[in-house]
Amino acid sequence: MQLTHVTSAGGGQLAVREAGTSDGPPVVLIHGWVQSGEVWDLPGFHTYALDLRGHGLSDDFGDYRDGAQWAADLKAVLDHTGTATVVGWSYGGLVIADYVRHHGTANVNALVLVSAITEIGRRRPGGATGPVMRRALPDAITNDDAMREFQRAQAPALPVETVDKLTVTALKVPPKVRGELFRRDVGSADVLETIDVPTLVVHGEADLVVAPEAAEYAAGLIPGAELSWYADTAHVPFLERPAEFARDLARFV
Repeated sequence: MQLTHVTSAGGGQLAVREAGTSDGPPVVLIHGWVQSGEVWDLPGFHTYALDLRGHGLSDDFGDYRDGAQWAADLKAVLDHTGTATVVGWSYGGLVIADYVRHHGTANVNALVLVSAITEIGRRRPGGATGPVMRRALPDAITNDDAMREFQRAQAPALPVETVDKLTVTALKVPPKVRGELFRRDVGSADVLETIDVPTLVVHGEADLVVAPEAAEYAAGLIPGAELSWYADTAHVPFLERPAEFARDLARFV
């Protein structure tokens, strides 16, 4: 793994973890709430895993409620990698929607939305949540015990050591950042309808964090999108079903 930093608008430094096969086409990976680029393990691909602002090894900077700034972060990464397949897990799907709203699909070959939201706010169908997410909030924003329980509950079949690693990463994210990511109200129907690159929507049938309806919503609006359901899978398909996910991703890279 090679760690580099790119500079986003406003001067903040974003950590990018490059790994995998160096001669393959680039795949940009965007993690979810309170995680980091360390969550990904895709050795068969040439990956660039971003640490979102305020997460992992990236700076805590800027306005977390401004979609233009989230879009600028992804643009900075794509300016570094060149044209790439972009994969967004959970909150990473909203960052992709922010990018498309402000930059279209420039530098994007294909999109993969993994257990993702594309909207956020009350009664936003693209941000529909399940009981595990609703139970976690607002306590997990400031209460570390609630955060530990959320990490365990989001994908109960994961090994204990994996859950422990996810928990350690999550607890390093400051409560201010944890909360700011939810203080947005964003609709994306008009944005999703403009996507003009191949798009795969992956979702676990047993996801209790982001409701399956959010996947159906995105796939129904994105022209030509393919929807892939993972049976007996919760919120982290790429860790719960790594071989299946790698096969799906390979078709789009």
